[in-house]
Amino acid sequence: MKPNSDISSLHRVAMIGNHTPRQCGIGTFTADLMEAVSQRFPATDCFTIAMNDREEGYDYPPSVRYEIQADELLSYQRAADFLNASNVDVVCLQHEYGIFGGSAGSLILTLLRKLQLPLVTTLHTILLNPNAEQCEVMAKLTRLSDRLVVMSQRGAQFLQDVHGVDAAKIDIIHHGIPQVPTVDAEHYKEQFQLTGKFVLLTFGLLSPDKGIENVIEALPAILEQFPEVVYVVLGATHPHILKQHGEAYRQSLEVLADRLGVRQNVHFHNRFVPIEELTQYLRAADIYITPYLKPEQITSGTLAYAVGSGKAVISTPYYYAEELLAQDRGILVPWRDPQAIAREVIALLAEPKKRAALQQRAAGYGQEMAWPAVATRYWESFERARTEKQILTQKRADTKVSAALYANLPVLNLDHLRLMTDDTGLIQHATYNVPNADEGYCLDDNVRALILMAHLEAREKTCEVVLITRYLAFVNHAFNAQTGRFRNFLAYNRHWLEEQGSEDSHGRALWSLGTVLGRLGNPGWRGLAGKLFHAALPVVADFTSPRAWAYTLLGLDEALQGSRCCDSITALRDLLAHRLLRQFKGNTSPDWPWLEESLTYANARLPQALLVSGRRMKCEEMLQVGLTSLEWLSWIQQSNDGCFSPIGSDGFYPHGGIPALFDQQPIEACGMISACRTAFEITGEAQWIQEARKAFGWFIGVNVLQHPLYDPHTGGCADGLHPDRHNENQGAESTLSFLQSLVEMRFTERVPETVLSPWHLMPRNFVAQKF
Repeated sequence: MKPNSDISSLHRVAMIGNHTPRQCGIGTFTADLMEAVSQRFPATDCFTIAMNDREEGYDYPPSVRYEIQADELLSYQRAADFLNASNVDVVCLQHEYGIFGGSAGSLILTLLRKLQLPLVTTLHTILLNPNAEQCEVMAKLTRLSDRLVVMSQRGAQFLQDVHGVDAAKIDIIHHGIPQVPTVDAEHYKEQFQLTGKFVLLTFGLLSPDKGIENVIEALPAILEQFPEVVYVVLGATHPHILKQHGEAYRQSLEVLADRLGVRQNVHFHNRFVPIEELTQYLRAADIYITPYLKPEQITSGTLAYAVGSGKAVISTPYYYAEELLAQDRGILVPWRDPQAIAREVIALLAEPKKRAALQQRAAGYGQEMAWPAVATRYWESFERARTEKQILTQKRADTKVSAALYANLPVLNLDHLRLMTDDTGLIQHATYNVPNADEGYCLDDNVRALILMAHLEAREKTCEVVLITRYLAFVNHAFNAQTGRFRNFLAYNRHWLEEQGSEDSHGRALWSLGTVLGRLGNPGWRGLAGKLFHAALPVVADFTSPRAWAYTLLGLDEALQGSRCCDSITALRDLLAHRLLRQFKGNTSPDWPWLEESLTYANARLPQALLVSGRRMKCEEMLQVGLTSLEWLSWIQQSNDGCFSPIGSDGFYPHGGIPALFDQQPIEACGMISACRTAFEITGEAQWIQEARKAFGWFIGVNVLQHPLYDPHTGGCADGLHPDRHNENQGAESTLSFLQSLVEMRFTERVPETVLSPWHLMPRNFVAQKF
């Protein structure tokens, strides 16, 4: 469909980003894009939500209708509410890591998760080698966006190669530029007192990575041949540089010019120039130079302006320059090479025909970059995003698995958990809903409780300091430093009943400690957890239990969220993950795509461990195996009427045998929910949200007996489902399984169900697949 500038089916478009008068490139871009779309499609109401980097904000124009304080979480949440209530058709986000608060700009994800509208994201920075935090933020950002706009082929390739984004989701649209007629430069030099001069120009916010010193060092050689040359450095110092370092960089350039005897030939204009004046300077320039020092720059508004204005351009070979100046549209010089800059400037000034040919090729290319053309391309991207969002929304409405049952999740109730917890830790069993002190404590339940509380603290800021500290203290007490192993069972009189616990309980303990390290910020908790974590890791290399490997891998994945990778951790992760992969290859067959010869307990944790490890290791085979085995498990654990029906503990399910229908345990539903959430995070496939909902339904009565296991009055959960009834005891493991599941679902129901995938591995068929 071709857009019509008079009749647009998009009635309201909102943009999020910096905005003038804030002095930065993205601020100018946001304002220009909004203005261009408004002029091209006057029937469309365009407005901006502006990002503030200071409390007082800026004197914005009326088109800015809402402001976000970059470092305030609540500000993002309120902005999402504002957008959802504003009858907006499409939201366009301008993204660069540094303009949003949080680690790697992660706070913007708070807004996007809550946003219910089609989202088109323009990526102004795409890194070839992002750090772990940048990579994770970009992965989530690309999943939450309906369309992604990049300004170069190189940027699109990076998205696919580094972040696994589907090419079909990416739109390549030029950086917009003002329409500047190609005219004789002499006509405009007079107003700047540059008549009779050859004008070299660099403009934009100044910072040390701009490399302007290399042009100044080239001037002595240039002036020997063309003494009438003037180098104009146009632009204020970048506000962030100014705040941290003052004018040190600009002053160093002035000192350099004085030392080289070229100060009178360098004109510094220390101010942020409006677009109207900038176009006048562009018209007056003979040669435009971008001597930047970093190859990673994937876009440059200043270079786009210069090329689009039909200027002869000399640049260092950063990514965007290589692409924009290809096919003889400009000249590339080596990094930090004043001699090369001087040589090319002299050649262009000495050969007017060569300079004119360069200008003509640049001007021809610039027609595609003018704002009216760019606005049309954005409009097309907006339309695609809205159409694709509508299709997905309809698919969700048509699904056979009803989400209505789960729309109103139970209120989080920790009453029973508190009753089961005393000064020592969490008592493991209950008689009905009364703690059974005779059964004492176990490490397994205390680490499950620690994982739950870490999730609650990180996601919902519950400030359960006492409970977190108590469970962590129990884990610390359970560790035997002499053996490097954890004990598991503790009598009510505080006497350990064993010298060491099982491999599985050890792995679960590591999982809880990794969760503390990855999700919590309290230095005391992190300090103790880190000490125990590293002390308890070495013995795992000798473990033989696949579940112990899986629990440890889940803990390693959590820990890596909150700290940098170290060789010992990544080596152990790789060792255990490949062991699990070999388990699958050694046991799988066309009718049994599983890691063991039996389905027993906590089954879903095995594919979940493969998924989180495959994601971090970027191992497609591991991800494929994790998804295939989890899909098969979800099919096996489903009743004839479509309810979640986990493998029973009364016999389990040996390969070639009959699956036990009872006793069904809460731990299986909890593991399935968590594993499906992980699968959704990786693939973006809505089927995993539906599987998680089915598993959660098991707790509240959507099961083969239609018996609810969760008791909202006590906050406890029944210990299992028997052939004729539910178990009336509300022990620690079952209660924790429900509470952890509820926390997972509360978080899941806030995530838009969009089909986006850095690792999109469909289709899969567990029956026909050959392994």
